[in-house]
Amino acid sequence: MTEALDVVVVGGGQAGLAAGYHLRRQGLEFTVLDAEVTPGGAWQHTWDSLHLFSPAAYSSLPGRLMPAQPGETYPDAGHVVEYLAEYEKRYDLPVQRGVQVHAVARDGDRLRVGTDSGTWRARAVVSATGTFSRPFLPAVRGQEVFAGRQVHTIGYRSPADFVGQRVVVVGGGNSGAQIAADLALAGVELTWVTQRPPRFLADEIDGRDLFDVATARHRALQQGHGDTGGVASLGDIVAVPPVLAARDAGLMAAKPMFTRLTEDGIQWADGSRASVDAIIWCTGFRPALAHLAPLQLRGQRGHIATDGTRALEEPRLHLLGYGDWTGPASATLIGVGRPAREAARQIAELLRN
Repeated sequence: MTEALDVVVVGGGQAGLAAGYHLRRQGLEFTVLDAEVTPGGAWQHTWDSLHLFSPAAYSSLPGRLMPAQPGETYPDAGHVVEYLAEYEKRYDLPVQRGVQVHAVARDGDRLRVGTDSGTWRARAVVSATGTFSRPFLPAVRGQEVFAGRQVHTIGYRSPADFVGQRVVVVGGGNSGAQIAADLALAGVELTWVTQRPPRFLADEIDGRDLFDVATARHRALQQGHGDTGGVASLGDIVAVPPVLAARDAGLMAAKPMFTRLTEDGIQWADGSRASVDAIIWCTGFRPALAHLAPLQLRGQRGHIATDGTRALEEPRLHLLGYGDWTGPASATLIGVGRPAREAARQIAELLRN
């Protein structure tokens, strides 16, 4: 089976849906191919206690405000999944689920999108696969000999899975802090380690402020002004209520990174050791771009050069939702709308010329 369309969007999470919304407004014929079998993107695979940084109205995709969640200032992940499912249905977006995209390649005046369910030939492609399917694990000596349990952020669900265990959480970002707080408040024996001392943002800052700061930085750079540092200049960790509670209770004292793993635990820089039952690696993700390999666009560090969302060496390809390099705050619900609109506008202009 081979189908021909104006645009194929790869990925049906928040970025893919935002792209679909704006492509529809441009009057283009498109489909959204999503590997997930149910709506909600990566939000359906998060840990149980995860909440947004921002109130619902400030966590919305274009065209449709997220409704408030009763009893919650900051909606939980389940509420986000419901919102994304309703959004997809409301705008009748043509999402095809359970489709694994293997390769995007040039095919004359088209881009060929190969999947396990057939082939699509498109005049343009939007890659919106995010990062969740590419968890990053740092190389640490002794990983292969450690006999305990090791999970990445994507494998963590709740403290109930670690009752009675000695747990090390690795990572000084929001995921590390939130999972450490989740465990500490539940009474799990916790050691939190970070590469550098944790940097908490001011208690009153939430996602609304972070989006404004990221946008201001982007505008300043576009206008040729100096780099303000953006969100990174403020800190690394948003003081969401559980993190704030654990920190103020003295349960969030981080230690410097250990030097290696041993068979039954970790070894510190001074040579001392500690017994450990489990390690949770909250060490981030990398962009999921393997399907774009046939286009040979990645540089030495695996980065694809873009102008906004458009790939410099392949103008028929746009990358959406991978972070600041594809639009300020574009990996967030509220931030992905603007670059999605611009990508759809540029694609429409390209196809009509």
